[in-house]
Amino acid sequence: MSKPKFQTEWEEIDEEYQQLQETHKVYRQKLEELTNLQTTCSSSISKQRKCLKDLRHSLTKCSQKCDEKELKLITDIKSQIKEKGNVFFDMEAYLPKKNGLYLNLVLGNVNVTLLSDHAKFAYKDEYEKFKLYMTIILMFGAITCLFFLNYRVTDEIFNFLLVWYYCTLTIRESILMSNGSRIKGWWVSHHYVSTFLSGVMLTWPEGPMYQMFRSQFLAFSIYQSFVQFLQYYYQSGCLYRLRTLGERNQLDLTVEGFQSWMWRGLTFLLPFLFFGHFWQLYNSVTLFRLGRHEDCKEWQVFMLALTFLILFLGNVLTTLKVVHQKVQKNQDTVQKND
Repeated sequence: MSKPKFQTEWEEIDEEYQQLQETHKVYRQKLEELTNLQTTCSSSISKQRKCLKDLRHSLTKCSQKCDEKELKLITDIKSQIKEKGNVFFDMEAYLPKKNGLYLNLVLGNVNVTLLSDHAKFAYKDEYEKFKLYMTIILMFGAITCLFFLNYRVTDEIFNFLLVWYYCTLTIRESILMSNGSRIKGWWVSHHYVSTFLSGVMLTWPEGPMYQMFRSQFLAFSIYQSFVQFLQYYYQSGCLYRLRTLGERNQLDLTVEGFQSWMWRGLTFLLPFLFFGHFWQLYNSVTLFRLGRHEDCKEWQVFMLALTFLILFLGNVLTTLKVVHQKVQKNQDTVQKND
């Protein structure tokens, strides 16, 4: 007598269930092994860092009282120590690590390390697309507020969108840095300052001072979005070429400024960047003048003036520093070839 159809189906499902349990058991074992390996690697890296730090300190002392031959050896060892530090950085990109202060405040003690290259690249690619889409949305939002909807409520929506955008960028960038992205310095701080500036704009009450600066700020926002749009396509092209040649880290990001790897095609992009930087200075000067107006009573005016000034100084000084370093490097290369 043949089995009923439902009994056959149940037996097949039960057999797959037993296989699933065995597979999950193996998975749990492998996961425990992986966790132990991660702990071992993290401990070994910490130990190596400490040993190399002590050795570097000893070498610095020895270099003050050694002959030329020993000095050359010390220099070579220091160079190798620096290379090992870069290797440790790449290793840690695949190991769980404690979040920084900012991520701890925002997300808590949650592990944000992505363990596979596919997951890292997918997250980085999604970050770049998010920046591009939001840049386009913010550009059209500023155009709408400037030319079509002169209402306080639409301005508040636009300013809130700016605050949300920059807050989101800081969180996403922090996660990418935890996963091996090498973005650092001013271009990290830039988004925190921009978040603060957008927040102050959001709290600025309606009044004569606000209306005097409104059109200038919206025009600046349109131009800034336009430049960021140009930067995205230019920088993404540079990064793609350099990654193909193996000269850049796969998690390097496009940023709101100039970096050394952007040197080719610089004459196209740099004038747009500097014009935007000096527009920030113009915004600062305008706000300082508004702050001296007899009708000005809002604290936001002086705070925005100071924030725009900080953005101007940070952007210009960092850009000039990178340009100078690149020019110096090119000159040194030419001299060596000669």
